[in-house]
Amino acid sequence: MANLLHPALVGFADIRPQAIDDWQQYKLEGRQYLNLAETAHRKKNKTFTTEILYNLIAMAIEKLVMSGLMEIGRLPFNHTMHDLVEAMEQWMPETIRGLEESIRNLDSYQEICDPYACSIKMPTMAEIETMLILTRQLEQRLEASTA
Repeated sequence: MANLLHPALVGFADIRPQAIDDWQQYKLEGRQYLNLAETAHRKKNKTFTTEILYNLIAMAIEKLVMSGLMEIGRLPFNHTMHDLVEAMEQWMPETIRGLEESIRNLDSYQEICDPYACSIKMPTMAEIETMLILTRQLEQRLEASTA
């Protein structure tokens, strides 16, 4: 019987990442969420409660991080703040360095994955201000890393 050589299997290291379509749209939407949250906070618009502002900020972070990851052809395993940080630690470590824990801590305000054990903590206006500063800093780092 002839000795048949099998070609080597393709591994993850063999996959060349490429930009994922619509990453620019994610960046635009992330900036829009952040701008809306900042404007509402600055104008002290009563319609925008701290819970709504928190959710706008979380959406801004998710969209901005996703745009950065999509631009380099990478995706997180999920979309919690922990998962987004983990993906950035793996694929964009310099961009996230020093912001990891602050971003992960945002998950503690809404733990809603398990409908039977969810918990929601309302942030204060001071915490919202800190979140806005964190998000703007993240946006600037992402912009610098992909420039």
